[in-house]
Amino acid sequence: MTHDLDALLAAGPPRSLRDIAFPRPLQVLVLAPHPDDFDAIGVTLRHLQAQGHAIHVAVLTSGASGVDDGFGGASDHLAKAALREAEQRESCAFFGLPAQRLQFLRLWEDGSDDLAPLGTWMAARAADLLFLPHGNDSNRTHRRTFEAVRMLATEQGIAAWACLNQDAKTQGMRIDLHCGFYDAEADWKAQLLRMHRSQQARNLRTRGSGFDERVLQVNRQAAQALGLAQPFAEVFELLRLDA
Repeated sequence: MTHDLDALLAAGPPRSLRDIAFPRPLQVLVLAPHPDDFDAIGVTLRHLQAQGHAIHVAVLTSGASGVDDGFGGASDHLAKAALREAEQRESCAFFGLPAQRLQFLRLWEDGSDDLAPLGTWMAARAADLLFLPHGNDSNRTHRRTFEAVRMLATEQGIAAWACLNQDAKTQGMRIDLHCGFYDAEADWKAQLLRMHRSQQARNLRTRGSGFDERVLQVNRQAAQALGLAQPFAEVFELLRLDA
């Protein structure tokens, strides 16, 4: 299977993910640094799930620090973490992800560097394709996620392709794959993103625009840069993980 993917993914970027016909259903692992990072590439993952591929999601941190004090009645770390994870469960249910394929790991809390929960989660799922943040990102947790996944993939002998996704804080990347979409899917994605109510409220307060608008603006700029017919695109840099 690895050789089949090599032939499909290594040829002539940038390419539309929608044009790639994978030879069999894939095991797709999504490594989300925070609750809501899954949703930032929701159109791509929706397309893959519709094609019959199995999506498995690990949310690495609780993202509790991203919740304003008192939002939804949450005032301490545990309450904020529970709130953000509830938002992620709601959005994944709306997406149509089976509940058993979503796991919260809460890494790097209380100063711990223990990656065992992530290593166990990855080892239990034979990855064909992984989605994770780009290492060239100003967000420290995004960088730590990228570094942790690469290290664990080497330790576990994983040979697979990783799709490094663009985020609002990505500082530069090569575009190898894209998934363009039109207004109807943008409206669906905005609804998905707004289920992260704490982040929608925080963005409205601090930026004057919603979380949904911020993410879709990144997608709009990517589509324009590529000259696509579609007004929006989620874009990725390919990285070969070798044992």
